[in-house]
Amino acid sequence: MEQDEIYLIDLWRIFTRGWMWFVGVLLLTLACTYVFAHTVKRQWQATAWIQIGQVGQVMSGQDPKVEPLLRVIERLERVPFENEILKSAGYADTSPVARLYRNSLKLEPMPYAGPLIRLTVRAYSRQQAVELANATVARLSEVHRQLEEVPLKAARARLSQLEADLQTALADQARYRQAALPGNQGGADSKDVQNPMLASLLLANKNEEIRGLRAGRIDLLERLGPTYTYSTSMMWPAYVPDKQAFPNPELTWGIGLLLGLFLGAFVTVVMARRRRPA
Repeated sequence: MEQDEIYLIDLWRIFTRGWMWFVGVLLLTLACTYVFAHTVKRQWQATAWIQIGQVGQVMSGQDPKVEPLLRVIERLERVPFENEILKSAGYADTSPVARLYRNSLKLEPMPYAGPLIRLTVRAYSRQQAVELANATVARLSEVHRQLEEVPLKAARARLSQLEADLQTALADQARYRQAALPGNQGGADSKDVQNPMLASLLLANKNEEIRGLRAGRIDLLERLGPTYTYSTSMMWPAYVPDKQAFPNPELTWGIGLLLGLFLGAFVTVVMARRRRPA
């Protein structure tokens, strides 16, 4: 206990005698912090939420999403694809903006929310950050539109076939209904159905077929509607906070103050040891 009191007294004497070193190093560190905070390029961070597109009508067992979630993330993290995004936004691959974009791009999968991908990217201005976020989603949407073409074409062809079959079935229904009328002896429109009883049986089958065709058409139209079929897009506009992402003023000055206190104490102790006689 007595040794601790002597040590604290010695430490107090060191700082009272070398306070100029302590204050000088602290002020120098704070000055460097001020220069850093006012000369370093400011960075702004934009956040966007990407909804992966899908085609509602696909073959049984297939994922309706245009591209699986993890494959989308792999695509966005590939440098050649990032260069395409930067080129579409008007930036060279080797520019400072491009380097910051590649280094700051972060992707967080959200499989239970759509699925969605939360994208964050930094730039040297708020407008630039929003521009790069929009360019990323626009380029990804363009690629996905190409992937959607084949399943969409097949679904639309299926819809056209259903509508054609429905029109044919309605025409047959009208003929069978006419042929099934009591006392009908056949005519120009019903020459292939001479027996009213046979016509009634065919009419019942045709009614069932029409109900199935109409149900299939309605289901396919619903699947091709905006609820189940949509393109890759941004769920909400890109968000950029009012405060810059880097440098953070509070954090920068806090680190500068702590570093100044540590360096000031260290230099004060070192100088006291040098003045001590051997």
